[in-house]
Amino acid sequence: MKSTSKIYVAGHNGMVGSAVLRALKARGFSEPITASHRELDLTSQKATRLFLEKHTPDTIVIAAARVGGIHANRSARGDFLYQNMMIAANIIQAARELRLPRLLFLGSTCIYPRLAPQPIPESALLTSELEPTNEGYALAKIAGLKLCQYYRAEDGLCYHSAMPTNLYGPGDNYHPVNSHVLPAMIRKFEQARVNNSPEVTLWGTGTPLREFLHVDDLAQAILFLLETEDPPDLVNVGSGEEHSIREIAEMVKTATGCKARITFDSSMPDGTPRKLCDTTLIRSLGWQPSIALPDGIAATVIDYRATLS
Repeated sequence: MKSTSKIYVAGHNGMVGSAVLRALKARGFSEPITASHRELDLTSQKATRLFLEKHTPDTIVIAAARVGGIHANRSARGDFLYQNMMIAANIIQAARELRLPRLLFLGSTCIYPRLAPQPIPESALLTSELEPTNEGYALAKIAGLKLCQYYRAEDGLCYHSAMPTNLYGPGDNYHPVNSHVLPAMIRKFEQARVNNSPEVTLWGTGTPLREFLHVDDLAQAILFLLETEDPPDLVNVGSGEEHSIREIAEMVKTATGCKARITFDSSMPDGTPRKLCDTTLIRSLGWQPSIALPDGIAATVIDYRATLS
């Protein structure tokens, strides 16, 4: 990938896509090709093919996806499977037909089995059952990465995939029901601080372990992989550190300045008990994250407050 490359970032308005745009701009790359959902419906095979045929990018980053937390995933598994599968299949297939040379597909570490060995190596894929609460999303991501793997082997096109761990940072979704765990916490603790609430109640038991990666670290990893001549078909991208949900809640509480007591509703689901990805492979290639979790949370709280003003 060169500074003059024609780069199409699918999903540029999302948290990951916008981080990729920031990273490209900071590195002096040409203005990337983008299209909003209103301009291009990626679930339409015809529209996606026509768009790529018109712009003929030499590099594609698939950051477009329908995403959500436990509630959203488990209540709309069909929609999550269909929409994410169509986005992946339409872009990858059109790119293959047009012989576009480079494509990076972004998935998630939810592709791995619920009870995968910890830390989770790339080799754990498809070795046992998935976590039921996000199975639809995971199946779509597995289909996308396999399509990249098969077309690379069959056609010699450099189509490869990266599986980031749980992400957070600027541009996250703070919806009261459909957000992921960390932005949901930020919203709850900030509201409790403003309202001087005595208590913040969180889902589950607080015991599950989670790994988080700042989205700007992911963007740097994406550029790193695109500049790697012969990248792995599949590579994990994470911080390599894990914390309990309770510990993360304490970090968010501190970052917001909230004084409320933390309680947990154990009648609500915990999700996967532990999910730490093995980042040995990408670190062996020369990449590592740079943003510590407490620092990243503090910066994200500031970003969230800015969205309210």
